[in-house]
Amino acid sequence: MGEQSPAALIDYIYPESYSLHPTNLNFKRTIIMSKKVYLRRKGLGGHLPKAVTAEAKTRLSSVYVNRQPLKGFSPEEEKKYMQGILDVSPEHVDWPKHSKNFWADLSIPVGFTGVELEIGKDENGIPTSIMDYIKYNFAIKHPYVALTKEEMELDVTKKFYIQDLAREDKVKNNAIKLKKDADKEFIKVSSNSNNMKRILRLMSNTNPDRMTDDQIENSLYELKNSNPKKFLRIATDKNLEVRAEIEEMVSAGVLRKIGNQVIYIDEVLGDTIEDTIVHLKDKKNSGKLTVLRAKLKELSLI
Repeated sequence: MGEQSPAALIDYIYPESYSLHPTNLNFKRTIIMSKKVYLRRKGLGGHLPKAVTAEAKTRLSSVYVNRQPLKGFSPEEEKKYMQGILDVSPEHVDWPKHSKNFWADLSIPVGFTGVELEIGKDENGIPTSIMDYIKYNFAIKHPYVALTKEEMELDVTKKFYIQDLAREDKVKNNAIKLKKDADKEFIKVSSNSNNMKRILRLMSNTNPDRMTDDQIENSLYELKNSNPKKFLRIATDKNLEVRAEIEEMVSAGVLRKIGNQVIYIDEVLGDTIEDTIVHLKDKKNSGKLTVLRAKLKELSLI
């Protein structure tokens, strides 16, 4: 491998980048955390040859908001990051004018492969590449830029999107963790047929009382897979029993719903389901809950 300088050796050992400043034979090490994202454009479409579209560039240029050019920074951030970028200091009387001209003239050409932007910072919060950091903050605030490709494809006004591979990995990992948590909760509730019925009632319009145990488990498993977030929220609800009972009472006609209000005969039990749960769980209303449960049981025997 041959002889290497101290800097080369340190770069080889550590994944971060380091700035080395020899002072009395001691090295001062500054950690720089690299983070790259990509500004990409929507496909040009049409009938142009691929070779032409590959070479073409689409510009992300300034837009005006309230008669002012869109800015990527707040006034405080401008003073922090753009000192040295503009021709005057933040204290200069012409700073606002130079700032306005800078943002009005800012334009980012985006080709077929996109634009790589280094937005990492060092341990002191200083951007590794200030111009890339400026362009990134300008882009994420721009009305034509989506934060994901999926968002861009769903919105005809979006012409560009930010590809952040680290964020995409985090989103995917969070989705995996959510599904794993839902699977664990499903195993718990599958040992309690009453809870399975309650969750199924709240997740669908199905009446579990008319289903076999196998049908209930199969249906709930499919619902859990299609919407693990909703399943997990309902399955771990501390008020699951009362919430499901209220829905069952409404379906059976013991209670009525007008808008969000839940009504028993002429009495409003709550303006929302949540209010109704609080009302029925209040100890002073325990007799009322007992009556409602009895009426529900009577109807189930008919």
